[in-house]
Amino acid sequence: MSRPTRRQVLYGSAAALAGAALAAPVAFVDTAAAAARPADSHGQAAGDGPPGDHEMPEPFDEMYQGRHIEGWPADEGGAQNGGHHSSGAHAEHHAGQAGPHDGMDFVVRIDNDDLHVMRNADGSWISLVNHYETFATPRTLARAAVRELQGADLVPVVTG
Repeated sequence: MSRPTRRQVLYGSAAALAGAALAAPVAFVDTAAAAARPADSHGQAAGDGPPGDHEMPEPFDEMYQGRHIEGWPADEGGAQNGGHHSSGAHAEHHAGQAGPHDGMDFVVRIDNDDLHVMRNADGSWISLVNHYETFATPRTLARAAVRELQGADLVPVVTG
């Protein structure tokens, strides 16, 4: 049995190294993307289904770091829709505000000021305050916005 020459070993090593170098970024991207997606209640990574197949997050209303944050699905904005704000002063407070929230999936407010939020195709959420950072829920997005604002007020978004 003959032994391989140095040239054959070098060519084989170079080919193996080149193949590994070309395959590694693809494997890394797939692994990183899978790790970044939170798992849903069925153990499946969120966003694995077709776009738009995501459940609407739960409404919230809480104090966080001294700021009042709240959020609700936009179609539950008032008493006429039977939304979660359909009792007492809360219903009156939100009932007249369906117009500014048209076209939005979810309404998030910090100290009664609207925080413009958007849902990505993978089910994650972004806001104008944290535009380059994604969040699993509007609640975590609102909390991050409060931290980022560091006590500053939201500036209203003027459209049209």
